Amino acid sequence: MAKQIKNSSFTWEGVNRRGQTIKGDMTGQNAAMVKAQLRKQGVNPIKVRKVAQPLFGIGGPKKKKITTGDVTFFTRQMATMIKAGVPLVQSFDIVADGVDNQSMKDLIFGIRDSVSAGNDFASALKQYPEYFDDLTCNLVESGEQAGALEAMLDKVAIYKEKTESLRKKIKKALMYPAITLAIAFIVTVILLLKVVPTFQEMFSNFGAELPAPTQFVVFLSEQVQAYWLQGFAIIAAFGIAFTQALKRSPKFRDNFERFTLQVPIFGDLIRKAAVARYARVLSTTFAAGVPLVEALESVAGAVGNAVYKDAVLKIRDEVSSGQQMHFAMKATGVFPNMVVQMTSIGEESGALDAMLDKAASYFEEEVDTTVDGLTAMLEPMVMAFLGVVIGGLIIAMYLPIFQMGDVV
Repeated sequence: MAKQIKNSSFTWEGVNRRGQTIKGDMTGQNAAMVKAQLRKQGVNPIKVRKVAQPLFGIGGPKKKKITTGDVTFFTRQMATMIKAGVPLVQSFDIVADGVDNQSMKDLIFGIRDSVSAGNDFASALKQYPEYFDDLTCNLVESGEQAGALEAMLDKVAIYKEKTESLRKKIKKALMYPAITLAIAFIVTVILLLKVVPTFQEMFSNFGAELPAPTQFVVFLSEQVQAYWLQGFAIIAAFGIAFTQALKRSPKFRDNFERFTLQVPIFGDLIRKAAVARYARVLSTTFAAGVPLVEALESVAGAVGNAVYKDAVLKIRDEVSSGQQMHFAMKATGVFPNMVVQMTSIGEESGALDAMLDKAASYFEEEVDTTVDGLTAMLEPMVMAFLGVVIGGLIIAMYLPIFQMGDVV
């Protein structure tokens, strides 16, 4: 693997074609390369100065992780710049100016420098596979080859925006119950560690047998006090092992994704999201002129679930052997009849991309509706759970006091 060349930051001052003095920032391997890039942009460089790196990184711009939202914003802004007729290299500078995340800014400058050095846009994106997937790179490459980069960037931007919106909706559905249950767990542990022992000390002077619920809570408190550190270590170890297994073991990840489809309530949401991704990505790639078999290969890596990935690969094999796509989809048994019927109509009318786009929009709305319904349904369920757990602990602690009051 070739060693990546490290770029440095430079400030520059120069004169443009109108004779105006302008200033700016640029990254490059050295001052000579920066001057060459400026001349390509129609700027006659006067001063080029390397920016001094702060000692141990102290005092430099704070860098944050590049998110999918950052990449989506970059794609949309580039589509807008190209559509407005701004030259490609200059578009990178304008987009980078509007980015606050220094890491994203450096990424944009790296892509710009690669394009300035003579590479095409798709090749520059392929140098950063952790941020730009094969589908994005292939679509941009198709746009450059067909001389329709403007239209293709717009399609890529729409695809990324829809995908990001879908991801946020699913995250929204899962976040509320997860946070609430985590808070309930923390509150319960605090009660068992701090509050229950106080009551236990008071009960020891009663000289009477405690009610069964109180005895259970006291026993639970004693266990938590004795083993809370071990319990925390086990939970942390399990969380780390689970996360690493998802990242490193494709078999474990595939089995987990199959399991998620069987989870009550959330399984239906995940199915709808997978179908929406399938329809959206296939519509985008097919409309871009990518052959159907190749488009299905891109879709397989973008559906986000092992069951649907296997189904798409089976569809690809059937289509490559001459089978109509809607028959192949129906045979997998994982796609709703509506999507199969719309695919059939699209194949017969020659408007497959348009029909898939309608199917994608429909299921994206379904995901939105399902998320709202889940939030409305889970809220009272979670509150009831909190009431039973925390309220049960408090009642169990006050039972002996109530009984003593009855005796008096």
